[in-house]
Amino acid sequence: MILEVAQLEITAGKEAAFEKGYHAARPLFLRAKGCKGVELKRSLEKPQTYRLFVQWETLEDHTVTFRNSPDFQEWRRLVQDNFSAPPAVEHLETVG
Repeated sequence: MILEVAQLEITAGKEAAFEKGYHAARPLFLRAKGCKGVELKRSLEKPQTYRLFVQWETLEDHTVTFRNSPDFQEWRRLVQDNFSAPPAVEHLETVG
């Protein structure tokens, strides 16, 4: 199992629009090949900072299959106007 962690910086005042876009896009993740779950968390200390956690069966399910899909383009369309910086994405694996 691979955990995608994306740090998303949102323009001040656009938090509600971003959250609305995320909720509209959530089903796109859940129907993607290899997606086992998705969760969005908001920082208490930095309210414009969010972290998106997506569980994937394989790295390629995210980096190849999902990113090259129309659903990824729709996800970006729904949320990208709210970003104040490009998302910082990394992939983690359990080692113990």
